Amino acid sequence: MKQIAILGSTGSIGVQSLDVIAQFPDRFSVHGMTAHTQIEMLGEQITRFQPKTVAVAEEHNVSRLSLNGQTPEIYTGVEGLTAVVTHPDVDLVISALPGSAGLLPTLRALEAGKTVALANKEILVMAGELVMGAAKRSGVDILPLDSEHCAVHQCLAGQDIARVQRIILTASGGPFLSSDRDFSTVRPEDALAHPTWNMGRKVTIDSATLMNKGFEVIEAHWLFGLPVSQIDVVIHPQSIIHSMVEMVDGSIIAQLGVPDMRLPIQYALTYPERMPASWPRFDLTRAWDLNFQPPDHERFPCLRLAYEAGRIGLTTPAVLSTADELAVDAFLDSRIDFSDIPAMISGAVKAHVTQEFQTGSDPYTLESIVRADLWTREYCSRYTR
Repeated sequence: MKQIAILGSTGSIGVQSLDVIAQFPDRFSVHGMTAHTQIEMLGEQITRFQPKTVAVAEEHNVSRLSLNGQTPEIYTGVEGLTAVVTHPDVDLVISALPGSAGLLPTLRALEAGKTVALANKEILVMAGELVMGAAKRSGVDILPLDSEHCAVHQCLAGQDIARVQRIILTASGGPFLSSDRDFSTVRPEDALAHPTWNMGRKVTIDSATLMNKGFEVIEAHWLFGLPVSQIDVVIHPQSIIHSMVEMVDGSIIAQLGVPDMRLPIQYALTYPERMPASWPRFDLTRAWDLNFQPPDHERFPCLRLAYEAGRIGLTTPAVLSTADELAVDAFLDSRIDFSDIPAMISGAVKAHVTQEFQTGSDPYTLESIVRADLWTREYCSRYTR
């Protein structure tokens, strides 16, 4: 029985992970859960899955938890998140907290020797070298939950990475791919109407700007060891081919499937085994029209910004990630326009580089990443006032 801890059990990935876990009651048990504000949902999950440990972000929410006779250990704050994922009985941690919130507990889970199924791409964007180093020292796997990186993971099975020409990440293009709409008129509900995927609010906005794909380029660099120059993005609106790997001889290996996050979640939970699934299947007999086109870097500048930050490296990707997190929050709160998102991110990244926040005298450490994160929050607070 594999014991699972979920960082962010009430979010989109957390809920779908619980769907998968419920399909295999003789294989998986939920040992720990964490949540931020959805306390009522967390109480319902506790009743159903009976975890041993629970953490909530803020202490005042503990009294709101309806435990229905369950008696889990309850923790709060970042220390509580860390306690849940580093518990000695936990075998695998699903890291699904959005933004920077999941960085420290995920790092501590790896240091404690836990396998991590990673849905939070910002963790590798912000601190890829530190996170991958922690996994290597502990001898544990980081299994990608993103459909694209899960696809690459499958395509690379048995392959020599030295024989890989490039990784090709597919992107749906989001809701504005074929639209000539003025982005300054886009409302949050427009950007949240994703054409193929059912995701959380933050990642859905990132998909609309293509920043999500930019993050995935940096994430793929750390997961698979290729430079960003060997990681390409192609627009594939149908979201059937989840990603591809081109070998040096020109052969292209692709992974196909319906756009359902439960598929990569199950792959990560059961890896290296494969188990039967009740999820929808891709029907090859249907008349499929699979299209591909290059991304428009001018219309969607966030993708270009991510490539630039990935090439610069060190703490610049952390600034990119935090600025994007704050810009998306500001847009969802109607404090900035949709078109202001890349401008706000670009301003933070340029100011960071110009003011030499990353220099040879400031080594790449968790502390320097935290400093870059705090600096970015201060910079962006001035932008949105």
